[in-house]
Amino acid sequence: MSRIVHEGPLIIGGGLAGLSAALEAAPAKVLVITPAPLLQEASSAWAQGGLAAALSASDAPALHAADTRAAGAGLVEPEAARALTEDGKATVEWLAALGAPFDRDSFGGFAVSLEAAHSQARVARVGGDGAGRAILTALVVAVRAAPHIEVWEDGRLRGLLKDDAGRVRGALIERQGKLVEVLAPATVLATGGAGGLFARTTTPASLLGEGMAAAYLAGAETLDPEFVQFHPTAIDVGLDPMPLATEALRGEGARLIDREGRFLLGEAADADLKPRDIVARAVHAARADGRGAFLDCRTAVGAEFPHAFPAVFAACMQAGLDPRETPIPVAPAAHYCMGGIVAGVDGHTTLKGLFAVGECAATGVHGANRLASNSLLEAAAFGRRTGRAAATETGGEGRVSVPKAGPVLSSEALIDLRIAMSDDVGVVRSAEGLRAALKIIDRLDRDASGALALTAARLIASSALARKESRGGHYRSDYPETSARARHTRLKASGAVTAAVMATTTATTAVMAAIIATA
Repeated sequence: MSRIVHEGPLIIGGGLAGLSAALEAAPAKVLVITPAPLLQEASSAWAQGGLAAALSASDAPALHAADTRAAGAGLVEPEAARALTEDGKATVEWLAALGAPFDRDSFGGFAVSLEAAHSQARVARVGGDGAGRAILTALVVAVRAAPHIEVWEDGRLRGLLKDDAGRVRGALIERQGKLVEVLAPATVLATGGAGGLFARTTTPASLLGEGMAAAYLAGAETLDPEFVQFHPTAIDVGLDPMPLATEALRGEGARLIDREGRFLLGEAADADLKPRDIVARAVHAARADGRGAFLDCRTAVGAEFPHAFPAVFAACMQAGLDPRETPIPVAPAAHYCMGGIVAGVDGHTTLKGLFAVGECAATGVHGANRLASNSLLEAAAFGRRTGRAAATETGGEGRVSVPKAGPVLSSEALIDLRIAMSDDVGVVRSAEGLRAALKIIDRLDRDASGALALTAARLIASSALARKESRGGHYRSDYPETSARARHTRLKASGAVTAAVMATTTATTAVMAAIIATA
């Protein structure tokens, strides 16, 4: 095993959060490590809707923050939401200055659209449904041109390095089949979410929650991992991952219907613009009842589809479906993780030397249910803040402990895990199903003890079992009511590097014991 010492921030992840941090860390020398070439395997590039921000004269950050809190079902941290929304306009302008080609109105301002649970139109889009890729492409160009940034596009996180004082000193990276210890004064996790743990997902299947798992095993506090958002309108044409039918379609008037043409959520014009958890459960119920669920865009979009929503149109046509003439079959799919590594708006975690930003972090802005199009805003706005904070980080001395790298799940084991997570830790949960999923996780752990994907899955399922209520993205059929008092789930492991491989018989018990507060 080799070791290198990097004199600047080490950023693990090449999506919008990681690259925003890397650019803002200048002039500090930055090393970005990502397991695939930039623009590949990043949820940011797949985002369709856009970036939410108070951009119009009739809007204001305070209104945006109020909508964010309302969607979050009692668990949004007000100060974090305020910081996010107040950064909104400046973040969009920064991205535009880097070359992100946002749609413009006839006066040259940012064109904005309405999405679910927003009180007014405030989502800045690119080419209708191409925001994520266009924005990230602009950042990739800037990163490749930045002299202070080095990028490894073939490195996978296998664990975190700590010294005797408990400070994170870097990361264990697998590169071309070999392990490398990378020491740095600041380590930034921007590893994305855990959608790949589910068989039905709209995210890259490679996103397995490994950043959250590595941070948990190192002793970082983890918050609300049970809150997973399931997008209600993933296109159900047998693909993995499932293509997404952006929420902006419903913002334009597309309606959710069953195969008989009956509305799933009622006849009101805005019935389909409820928060995503409500819409996802309606779609799930229609499918479970055998009625089917379809997004009817024929009247609202019709002939404009190829130009207004080219990505969705192309996905449908490739599957042999013309959305101008036929309603789109849809199903709920894992889309975004609201919980994750406890982090402030500048990325600081509960461990010195460790930062987290983007979907792997839990900053308090999403609560139990993320407001549509706040994810790209958080990634860029808090990514910038995190980059500046990480660039000033110094310190770290003494002996560095290296965790034992757990195995990577076999393809067969990953299939079993993904099916269990979608079936039993999905849109509708119960104690029976969650315990069944945990048994499968423990069985897989006997052959792959210490696999980060299993740790992440166990964190989600165990926390879901412990939360005996329904709130936001977490719905329990055996506890359908929402508790009067909103509480967070907080988890913390011992932090000893030897905890990277937990005994099979005690793994789930250890996670349950680590839940130090829950609703």
